[in-house]
Amino acid sequence: MGKLRFFDKLVFIVNSLFATALLLGYVLPYIPPETFPFLSILNLGIPILLVINLAFLLYWIIKLKIQFLLSFLVLLLGFNHLLSLYRFSPEVNKDNAPEDFSLMSYNVRQFNRFQWIKNDTVPQSIINFIKKESPDIVCIQDYYQKEAVDFSDYPYQYKAFKKHKTANSKFGQAIFSKFPIINKGDLNFPNTYNNVIYADLKVGADTIRVFNIHLESLKIDPSVSELQKEDSEKLITRVGQSFRKQQLQTETLLKEVKQTPYKTIIAGDLNNSAFSYVYQKISEGFLDAFKVAGKGFGKTFVFDFIPLRIDVVLVEPDFEIKAFKNYNIQLSDHYPIMTRLKLQTR
Repeated sequence: MGKLRFFDKLVFIVNSLFATALLLGYVLPYIPPETFPFLSILNLGIPILLVINLAFLLYWIIKLKIQFLLSFLVLLLGFNHLLSLYRFSPEVNKDNAPEDFSLMSYNVRQFNRFQWIKNDTVPQSIINFIKKESPDIVCIQDYYQKEAVDFSDYPYQYKAFKKHKTANSKFGQAIFSKFPIINKGDLNFPNTYNNVIYADLKVGADTIRVFNIHLESLKIDPSVSELQKEDSEKLITRVGQSFRKQQLQTETLLKEVKQTPYKTIIAGDLNNSAFSYVYQKISEGFLDAFKVAGKGFGKTFVFDFIPLRIDVVLVEPDFEIKAFKNYNIQLSDHYPIMTRLKLQTR
């Protein structure tokens, strides 16, 4: 530090603060949110912290200063976090085979029920998009029962609705399949409109279980301008409560997954990032389709400034992940994702 000019000393102090924050962010996925719920919010900012530390690294390298080691070592420690943030084009088997099947996950925001997007054609546009891509299995979160919503291309369907304050309102989750559904159920989380549903599908000679998950919403407005208007203390309290609920929901889900007799896929909306406690717990023992076959930032949620990936497809190692795609189609506050899989025989 003695050889640094005054300005560079200030830069290094700021660099140290951001490096410390990033290190803390690495640790938080292993600490239950109920312990430090307010700190768990830091996980949402990890993409920004990674980019800032990359900027400091480049700054010190350009200046040929040994201080580059601080951010370099911190980024090296979190290399897996970098892989969660951005993927280059992967080397995967892209050849289609007769036994391959595709799965799409999409939070459709109740098919634009309350006109968040000022366009009456949104519901039909979503249906047209799904028909065009023609996945074999579709996991829908924030599903809303409308007469105009036609999933007749899928002979096997499971819809689970949760009670709502509005009379006769039907919204929840749905699984649409071209494979026979031989069993189905839901976990019915208490005191929330969020849920996990599952369906056992007959795929060839095998049976697989698909969990369609929708964890507790953080209730954060995706617009930075709106966030700036909100009282920060209330925001932190509300998000902390949501993190605690997510932890309990994750524990319920994992108990069910552990008892599942079939090869398993978990797909849906975590309402939390790939740097979170719930992601770390749920993905343990599973392969993340984006990490294996995705590319780019993998952004799945419409949020100002931060490329948030909160929707996932996780599969057991019994499945070969042959392709993964993020779609840049804005008909909801989420972007759809789709993967192509092959069930490996042993």
